[in-house]
Amino acid sequence: MPELQTLLTGLAFGESPRWHEDRLWFSNWGTQEIVAVDLEGQSEVMTRVPTTIPFCIDWLPDGRLLVVSGREGLLLRREPDGELVTHADLRSLADIWNEIVVDGRGNIYVNGGSFNAPGIIALLTPNGSVRQVADNIAFPNGMAVTSDNKTLIVAESHGNRLTAFDIDGDGGLSNRRVWAALEGAAPDGICLDAEGAVWYGDVPNKCCVRVREGGEVLQTIHLDRGCFACMLGGGKKQTLFLMVAEWRGFEHMADQTRTGQILTTRAPAPGVGWP
Repeated sequence: MPELQTLLTGLAFGESPRWHEDRLWFSNWGTQEIVAVDLEGQSEVMTRVPTTIPFCIDWLPDGRLLVVSGREGLLLRREPDGELVTHADLRSLADIWNEIVVDGRGNIYVNGGSFNAPGIIALLTPNGSVRQVADNIAFPNGMAVTSDNKTLIVAESHGNRLTAFDIDGDGGLSNRRVWAALEGAAPDGICLDAEGAVWYGDVPNKCCVRVREGGEVLQTIHLDRGCFACMLGGGKKQTLFLMVAEWRGFEHMADQTRTGQILTTRAPAPGVGWP
């Protein structure tokens, strides 16, 4: 594995990285900012979100940005004039919302729950309907959809596993199964590569890991701080971006210490699927 390079420093907590229009977009938790950075490290604040944490991002097929306003239970949409409007109200299904992925057919999957109960996954279809499609998720975190739109994988951070579902014709989820049991791990943000492997960030274990279905670990990148998420992008989508920061507990997330960084390295296989 090539050496790690530092792309950006001085972040609070970089989360929800997405490769979009030749830049890495991400949420800078603790600052209310959604930022885009190019491969030379030039960054730009793209919009500000009236929330604290979590807020995660993806795009509709027509190019409009979606933002999960987690504590408010809202999915926001950025209009062409820059205004953030409510795309969907999710408060009837769960208290707090976290990660989002939009598949190749325009189905929107959002996960959430609360700190004291198992989490859920909700589906928002292109026709505007909203329903719960999975439950009993042990602290749901990163999600990814395979390039054929047939499988959704979710990281269960408190379950030490990656869990897969078949995606039905109507967007529903079925055939739940353990994609990879990860003893001692706490998978957070994830992404897929063209060899069928998943990269996942791990905060308490301070690493980013590449694993194949069944649980075989292919590579481990050891770090000096927690890895909250990862994404494949760049030229030919073969640059691995790692969102890292020192973690001292939820009670310290509002501290002004900016230990967040974006690190990069060359990956063995390009990114595929969504996000």
